Amino acid sequence: MGGLIGGTPKADTSAMRQQIELQKQETERMRKQAEQERKDLAEQMASKRMARTRGGSRALLSEARLNPEAGMDEETLGA
Repeated sequence: MGGLIGGTPKADTSAMRQQIELQKQETERMRKQAEQERKDLAEQMASKRMARTRGGSRALLSEARLNPEAGMDEETLGA
């Protein structure tokens, strides 16, 4: 007769719902972390590729000199 009058009490699912919510938050955090790591790796690879193609030190050479690879004249130092 319990089923006819009041039925069986429903199980408390609040703990289960809270656990599911925590899992969703953890999954989202891990997804964002993986995306950030992938972005950092792509930036590092792009930087290495640019350094290889541009020669690395070419940006430090002055275009005002006739032969920038030769460096400064030694007789002008300390004068």
